Amino acid sequence: MGQKVNPISNRLGIVRGWESNWFGGKNFGENIVEDRQIRKYLNKRLEKASVSRIIIERTLKVITITICTARPGIVIGKGGQDVDKLKEELKNLFGKEIQINIFEIKRPELDATIVGSNIVRQIEGKIAYRRAIKMAISSTMRTGAEGIKIQISGRLNGAEIARKEMFKEGRTPLHTFRADIDYCQTEALTKVGLLGIKVWICRGELYKKIDLTSGFTQDKINARFNNGNVRTGRVYRRNNNR
Repeated sequence: MGQKVNPISNRLGIVRGWESNWFGGKNFGENIVEDRQIRKYLNKRLEKASVSRIIIERTLKVITITICTARPGIVIGKGGQDVDKLKEELKNLFGKEIQINIFEIKRPELDATIVGSNIVRQIEGKIAYRRAIKMAISSTMRTGAEGIKIQISGRLNGAEIARKEMFKEGRTPLHTFRADIDYCQTEALTKVGLLGIKVWICRGELYKKIDLTSGFTQDKINARFNNGNVRTGRVYRRNNNR
């Protein structure tokens, strides 16, 4: 089971919380669609900001969006101008009050989404896929990961027949539920077609009971990742309900 299922969904409620936190009632379906639209818009709008996760919380009147990014300066802008503009764009699109929090990822080498995005960027920039993947593995292991596994599939090097290649280093125990494994699936567009890329990163094992409630605070991060193998970061909060 661990080899087939998404490692993140398989560990929800154990080592990882949900990315949408609200009670929908009769509007459950509408809220799910709206959450997807928000994430799609932000990922496209902040394509160069190395966004990892987008956490959405809802109350009766306000949607709180936490953007986890390795480059918070791009999101915030000079004097907070860009984040104010982003808030207004979302408010006009969805007709609701928006509050935006920015969480800085201090060690992006341990984030599967950012690692996958960097590999895609290099492959689309004509860098050999083996070189891009080996550089990513080296950087991740040097930062403190216990293991990393990267799979790439498609018409590699322009071959007529598609194939898969797997690159591994360290350990990635997919059947161990207490293992904190980050996962990403993405695609690189090349002149011969799409290349599928999957990234698994093992950031250690969690033995203590952890707080899975939403919110990114330094105390909560320190309590969770006490083995030193996982990223830490700072939280930038900007309340735009003025």
